[in-house]
Amino acid sequence: MLVIDVKEEESIDRALKRYKRKFQSTGTLKELRNRKYFTKPSVVKRNQILGAEYRQEKFGSL
Repeated sequence: MLVIDVKEEESIDRALKRYKRKFQSTGTLKELRNRKYFTKPSVVKRNQILGAEYRQEKFGSL
């Protein structure tokens, strides 16, 4: 569970922004979306390899 301490002079909008940032960094929503449908382990591995090849080709020569 995420806990955000609101400081004395901090606005609610600012605290909400910190909460959203912290929530996004935990990857909870991304994990929920990934678990929505079952993906075979072989497909996951293939997608990781294809993504790595794409990144290597696109950004490898920088």
